[in-house]
Amino acid sequence: MSLPPGFLDELRGRLSLSQVVGRKVMWDQRKSNQGKGDMWAPCPFHQEKTASFHVDDRKGYYYCFGCHAKGDAISFVRETENVSFIEAVEILAGEAGMPMPERDPRAQEKEDRRSLLSEVMEQAVQFYRMQLRTGTAAEARTYLDRRGLSPEALERWEIGFAPEGWQVLWDHLRGKSVAEDLIVEAGLAKPSRKGGNPYDTFRNRILFPIRDARGRAIAFGGRAMDPDDNAKYLNSPETPLFDKGRSLYNHGPARDAAGKGQPLIVAEGYMDVIALSEAGFGATVAPLGTAVTEDQLQLMWRIADEPVIALDGDTAGLRAALRLIDLALPLLEAGKSLRFALMPEGQDPDDLIRASGPAAMQNLLDQAQPMVRLLWQRETEGRVFDSPERKAALDKALREKIMLIRDGSLRSHYGAEINQLRRALFAPPRTFVPGRSRQAPPAAPLPGTRQSLLASADTADAQMREAVILAILISTPSILPEFESRLDTMTCTSPDGAALRDLLLRVPADDRPLRDVIVAELGEAALENLFGQRHVAVNPCFRRPDDPDLARMTLTEEFAKLDAIRGLSAEVAEAAEDLSDMADEALTWRLSQAAEARNRAMRSQFEDTAEYETGDNGARINRQEREAFDSLLDRIGYSKRQH
Repeated sequence: MSLPPGFLDELRGRLSLSQVVGRKVMWDQRKSNQGKGDMWAPCPFHQEKTASFHVDDRKGYYYCFGCHAKGDAISFVRETENVSFIEAVEILAGEAGMPMPERDPRAQEKEDRRSLLSEVMEQAVQFYRMQLRTGTAAEARTYLDRRGLSPEALERWEIGFAPEGWQVLWDHLRGKSVAEDLIVEAGLAKPSRKGGNPYDTFRNRILFPIRDARGRAIAFGGRAMDPDDNAKYLNSPETPLFDKGRSLYNHGPARDAAGKGQPLIVAEGYMDVIALSEAGFGATVAPLGTAVTEDQLQLMWRIADEPVIALDGDTAGLRAALRLIDLALPLLEAGKSLRFALMPEGQDPDDLIRASGPAAMQNLLDQAQPMVRLLWQRETEGRVFDSPERKAALDKALREKIMLIRDGSLRSHYGAEINQLRRALFAPPRTFVPGRSRQAPPAAPLPGTRQSLLASADTADAQMREAVILAILISTPSILPEFESRLDTMTCTSPDGAALRDLLLRVPADDRPLRDVIVAELGEAALENLFGQRHVAVNPCFRRPDDPDLARMTLTEEFAKLDAIRGLSAEVAEAAEDLSDMADEALTWRLSQAAEARNRAMRSQFEDTAEYETGDNGARINRQEREAFDSLLDRIGYSKRQH
């Protein structure tokens, strides 16, 4: 329904937002200033004890500084009452004493036609319910009883039965003077190709009425009783009332239950929804026989911020869940996501509840995984990453998926989570030392040696190396992919260094300069503190910032030095532990080898390795240059004796 210009402005002008919100919150009298329309309360959209929810009554706008919910009176009613936009407008218009605007003639005609079709659908619902009580439906009643549905449940869900005849419903409705075109347009009958009367859409099927969010009957879902039927489940065709991709089974009751605090569960079929609801999980919906569509996903998010997907525990169910990830990634927003409750192999929610009871289902819901974990599982499960090429392929696939997320902040957090999972998967194995009964300890010094002069010196040296590495990568981001694996395994000794490392690893290769991303995420001080360190400022790379080859060479050397420092620290820590039971020559030899490895690494390729001798005047002369000069003089017949 389209609203005339100015209607919403007038509606907002007549309403006091604080009165609308005041029905749902308790104002903080110490913090609020009613005279100025400046009101504060604990947020109704998330659990909190402090008053972080602010209402500016004069501007007609609210904002929560905790969960960042924001909007006006219409959006507040939509969120708190779980209603559509037009429904929220109608509620507020009634409170404000404003009549809803008249609709244009065409829209009114269309709505009147929909009302007639809805009445026909209601007659069909009642007819099929009566048929379920007849003798012809004995087999259907036996099936439903076997599925655990009591007579009371059959009534609550209005389950019916379509007999085998070709025109049973048609004859019934025509006997009630229902027009032929209405029966066909409602999807209850199909035109005959042989020129006869239309025939019933549903025959020999158990029928589940499908209602819209307002409770109006719009379609049927039918389960075949004949095991040889080509379609086990059949839905009504698309009609002016029914758009399969924009409808959810049990939409209205689930919305009401979710509004009372129940988690929204998305099951696969009608029986799953009924079983879950009967077991106490009232906020349950199902797509109508197809994969979840974008419109259905948006409907779910209007009901709850984080629906739990509980599809069947078979290959098809898992495949449907994985397809849903690809659909959802571009649509994700802060606070709008999905969780996945993985059913046991070969079971659906109905099977699980009948076999193990509601507690088993609740346990699965409590363990529901966030979507990022299922994305990781899809890309890694059953695969071996034993080569750089395979690891790079995984990184590429995950990066492409994460880049589908439009929200920059959310994309960054997904990258951080994926990076943690990747680090755990590719963590180097702990090495085994021959002749010893235990594994080598990690590189960090043990608590007993952490305060020693040697450990302290190595820690300070490592921090300097880490700072240089991070500064070079920030200044020359083009070479970051080449050193990503080395950076991923670098253990930072300071929280600031760790934060910068993680940010460098997760920032997507988008158009924003790397420095801007760091400032936005960590603040300007993070860059100032890093580049303000003396050992960073004097590094040759920052005197020649446009030389990527120099940056590569320096990074290779710095990583080698850092590895050597870590190795020596590990040996020192292990040696301190071994002094009590292994104080022999082997221990001394191990330490000397580690120290020599560190010394070799610490000899910079930029160091001057030339040999010098002292001249007659006391000046230092490069011996190699002196010998080359003497050789040149000999070749031209010039000797020192001549002078």
